[in-house]
Amino acid sequence: MVFYHLISIILAVVIDRMIGDPPNFPHPVKGFGKMIAYFDKKWNRGHQKKLKGFFMLMILIVIILTLSIGIVLIAYYIHPLLGIFTEAILISTTIAQRGLREAALEVEKPLEQGDIVKARQKLSNIVGRDTENLSQEEIVRGTVETVAENTSDGITAPLFWAAIGGAPLALTYRLINTCDSMVGYKNDVYQDFGWASARMDDVVNWLPSRLTGVIMMLCSRAKEVSCKKAWTILFRDAKKHPSPNSGWGEAAVAALLGVRLGGVNYYKGKKSYRVEMGEPVHRLQLRHITDSINIMQRTVILFLLALILGRVIIETAIAWI
Repeated sequence: MVFYHLISIILAVVIDRMIGDPPNFPHPVKGFGKMIAYFDKKWNRGHQKKLKGFFMLMILIVIILTLSIGIVLIAYYIHPLLGIFTEAILISTTIAQRGLREAALEVEKPLEQGDIVKARQKLSNIVGRDTENLSQEEIVRGTVETVAENTSDGITAPLFWAAIGGAPLALTYRLINTCDSMVGYKNDVYQDFGWASARMDDVVNWLPSRLTGVIMMLCSRAKEVSCKKAWTILFRDAKKHPSPNSGWGEAAVAALLGVRLGGVNYYKGKKSYRVEMGEPVHRLQLRHITDSINIMQRTVILFLLALILGRVIIETAIAWI
């Protein structure tokens, strides 16, 4: 059964790389969003918001685990090949390598054509910051930061949980991540109701994000600084990010590209400062978007190989014992 899971994970990566997320496909995340929105509307009011937010998260986790385990078990009961294919399809919906690559390239293309207005609009589709007045360098920064941060929570983290518990845990991870993205804000509306979702997202991303940052460094060579300096930048700057996990991908990419990420952003007209990461050997240039995509793609391959090898070693050790 374990090796069926591993085959499903490999197939899922291939499916995502070739097909991505078709527009009319009934994507599970859409369903997650509707359920979260329902609880948000019904429960995010009155007293005990923190407790209500906790129960929302627990109820949704139980629902998704129950449904996904049932679907996978029925598929494997009918035939192992059906089980592998079903699990691969489910896992592929939790990763977004193709989507992340295409989103970054959609920003890069108008910049290559000198259409900065269109590039700003394309960037606004993938970041929360204001983009109307960004320079080309700031547009590149936003794109590179998005690729760096989402390599973990958009690709390697769901693969990590899939290697542990197959499609059910990959889908559960994606549910938790969606809860955090919808209600995990530190503002008056969600400070209490989204607390459990935000904390749980921190927990499930803690190890995958650090593995991702390290594997980024292992699969790519820092061209602008020494190897030792690049590792120093990673461990020095990763902890600067306001998120306990997001800084690992950004710090690794900044170190490898020899650029500085972070700085001033505006959100609905309000100025926000993100602590800077990396050493600015070079100013951010258009080519750095492609470079960040290449780092992401190499990271996914090595991360996948590491997961497979790790799981095989663990299962062999268990069988031997």
